[in-house]
Amino acid sequence: MTGRVVPGRAGGLITLAAADALWAELTADSAVPTVSAAFTCFPADAAAGYGLLGGRVVATVKASYGWWGVSQAEVRRAAAELNAVGVNCQDLVRVGPFRRVPESEPGRGTLLCWRRRIAREMLEPDDLERAARREGGRLHHLAGVDWRRMLVERTHDRTVRTWWLPRAVVRVLDAAEHAEAQWQQTMRTRQEHPAVAIEEQRSRQQPSQAADNGRRTTGPDLPTVPLRPYGEELEGHVYAVLSRKPGISRQVAGWSCAVCNAAPAAVLDHCHEHGYVRAPVCQSCNTQERPDHLYPNDVRVAGRYTRLFDTDAPTWLRHWHRCPGCRARTTLPLPHLAAWTAHTACRPLRPTHRDPRRASGRTPCGVLRVSWTGSQNAPRSCLLSVSVDFCPSGEHRILARVSYREAVKRFGVWLAETAPAVAAAAGPDRLESLPAQFRPVVADTSGKGLALF
Repeated sequence: MTGRVVPGRAGGLITLAAADALWAELTADSAVPTVSAAFTCFPADAAAGYGLLGGRVVATVKASYGWWGVSQAEVRRAAAELNAVGVNCQDLVRVGPFRRVPESEPGRGTLLCWRRRIAREMLEPDDLERAARREGGRLHHLAGVDWRRMLVERTHDRTVRTWWLPRAVVRVLDAAEHAEAQWQQTMRTRQEHPAVAIEEQRSRQQPSQAADNGRRTTGPDLPTVPLRPYGEELEGHVYAVLSRKPGISRQVAGWSCAVCNAAPAAVLDHCHEHGYVRAPVCQSCNTQERPDHLYPNDVRVAGRYTRLFDTDAPTWLRHWHRCPGCRARTTLPLPHLAAWTAHTACRPLRPTHRDPRRASGRTPCGVLRVSWTGSQNAPRSCLLSVSVDFCPSGEHRILARVSYREAVKRFGVWLAETAPAVAAAAGPDRLESLPAQFRPVVADTSGKGLALF
């Protein structure tokens, strides 16, 4: 990566065109593809007072001669942050569509609700192509990221299209959306309370010795905003009640993700069987945790379960047992328990095929899938069936049938060996705070009006 210096202007500013060229040059070797017109191509708008580069907000300033500029140092910082991002193109997250695409919301910012923007552009390709021709062939971008170069489209039954991005890119865009929301909130506060802006100006002129740990910088002229680590403040709360409380979305955005601790929280993860809130998490972790449902009683055990039940098992087990119902019964929600049964308890039963490309000379057969009859409310009759789909030889076979009670028993033994601290905190002696009956399963809330949760 080269480091050519673009000639600056008064006050350390460079023009938007120079900033575009600098951004493209500094990120030429980045694993995340970028565009060459981050400040001058839609949806960037210098008049809004800021631009987005990766996960960072960069203020735009109108110079005395009438041209718009940005700080060269801020462009370099944003490029350095993006260049440090590693991308695993096999670790994909679904970014749309989720049911119907909401109507356009003008004035919400350049990136807010980026998943909706992608869905609209993908559902209306003709309009996008016409707009691109009007803009000299430049396609739209998100925070300077050329998301189209990494978008993966999948088609199910030749009718249903879904779009996927690498998890690392999703984290960058989520961070940018959070930074933009914080910027806009601060700008509104300044307009409504001028005294606050004056005090912030004084604090910048007389910086304190406070450390920057746990704070996110969202621009050169914006005070750092702390992200609070989650401290179990929502334990025992029922999601159906808490999600409707005024101001809860702003409260959630103030926490860091309770799983990865590396990104701002965006949603309230909750147990769909018992109805309890687990913790605020980022969009990426929420997508990774969600089981891959093919049908209401069917889960495909994809590769991401290797992380959930192997490398990062203690973290995820602690997170799932934040639900009092799961913790007291020393189990997992039925879809998670089914996936665990197929991935861990029945893994030795999975057949293999010869594969000279692998060191072991064998490769696992097809894709594991687990379905069940009955429900966790009737454990005597609930039965899990683990099978193999997409076998290279065309064989679709059932590996095992495991009763719900047997699956729970096996999970309890494995939990004690894998995460002793989590197992020690679980058990039937902590049933006093639970309702006498199971709470109904919380309906899917990914539709319009409840998209945040």
